[in-house]
Amino acid sequence: MVANTWEAVYFDHDLARLRQLADDAARIGAERFVLDDGWFGSRRDDRRGLGDWYISAEVWPDGLSPLIDHVTGLGMQFGLWVEPERIKEDSDLARAHPDWIMAPQPDRLPGAARAQQALDLAQPEASSYVLERLDDLLTRYPIAYLKWDHNRDLVEAGHRPSGRAGVHGQTWAVYRLLVELRARHPGVEIESFASGGGRVDLAILEGTERVWASDCIDALERQAIQRWTNLLVPLELVGSHVGAELSHTTDRRHPIDFRAGTALFGHFGLEWDLTRADQTEVERLTQWVALYKEVRGLLQTGTAVHADYPDPAYHLHGVVAQDGSDALFAWVATATSPSYPPGAVSFPGLDPDTTYWLRPQAPGDVADGNASRWGMYLPWWRPEGIRLTGRVLAAAGLRLPVLFPERLVLLRHARAGSRLSFPVGPP
Repeated sequence: MVANTWEAVYFDHDLARLRQLADDAARIGAERFVLDDGWFGSRRDDRRGLGDWYISAEVWPDGLSPLIDHVTGLGMQFGLWVEPERIKEDSDLARAHPDWIMAPQPDRLPGAARAQQALDLAQPEASSYVLERLDDLLTRYPIAYLKWDHNRDLVEAGHRPSGRAGVHGQTWAVYRLLVELRARHPGVEIESFASGGGRVDLAILEGTERVWASDCIDALERQAIQRWTNLLVPLELVGSHVGAELSHTTDRRHPIDFRAGTALFGHFGLEWDLTRADQTEVERLTQWVALYKEVRGLLQTGTAVHADYPDPAYHLHGVVAQDGSDALFAWVATATSPSYPPGAVSFPGLDPDTTYWLRPQAPGDVADGNASRWGMYLPWWRPEGIRLTGRVLAAAGLRLPVLFPERLVLLRHARAGSRLSFPVGPP
């Protein structure tokens, strides 16, 4: 379980504040703490410094050790953000080696995107520089994880001085760089983090342990993003974070159960300044982290399933264990349905000959105490649940709660007689 600092502090790197964030993350059960953008060179904002992969003496006069020692002392791994394929024109690297910037012609740069350019890694000197800087960081510090960002399309990509097309050469140079870095540091995990999921190709998947589906962690947006990403990419590879109540990218507000229940079906993480969360939110988030740790073996080895349900306001998805003995489903409302109440919902992927105990799964048994709309009483929606065969659940289905928009509830299916088939906790 990852705690990332980006939407918590952005470029404001203050050791005392970051230590407090690490304390809060460890308290709720985080296992990895990732320091995001802003630790290097003149990088106090998004307009400068990219490419200068030296620890900022201004922000980190004693290096990263004071923070890393604190994080590892709490029992967490330490991770670091990098964007080694990019360069800002306002950087020491660009001033020293302007010829390392990818360009279609020797005397003309492509138009800047996000105020940045691409570093031409097909030039051996540029690639060696990046390798040397990353190797130095990973050798000097106990860094277990690199969040490897990639935030610019290769527009008008060309190698200088030839000017020949650069996308192919750049791609292979990145692959070679990853292979060499992993050979030197085989224990380091790497995330392919490409803003809107722009780089999730098979070769990158061979060299990374995690991918980023989108810079948008708004839970409503993520429901669709993760649903369709999961058609090709296993859930355990897709980073999915719980953000603050007010979304950084959409300015929407969502209750914590919707945010956490959405992030649960992925590589679960946190990107939220918990010092601004109230005690109720922290306690609720702690319950969700505990559930993730309980079910991640199922989520990371089972078969992802999506129900074919005709009402676009609702979606049922889940994961079923390979032997059919266990399953976890999310019943999600993303809009107001024109139908009331929703019809019976069929559960795909279950073993037809297995009898299941189906029950609400805490803490997703009620969303913030107020998930269900007026109306339908469901006599089976109680801690002891209901006992039905997989065949009945697939063919006849079951009525599920009427939900307010942007809410979800969880349902657990366990083979009758297994240790999972007994009710857990209060409703």
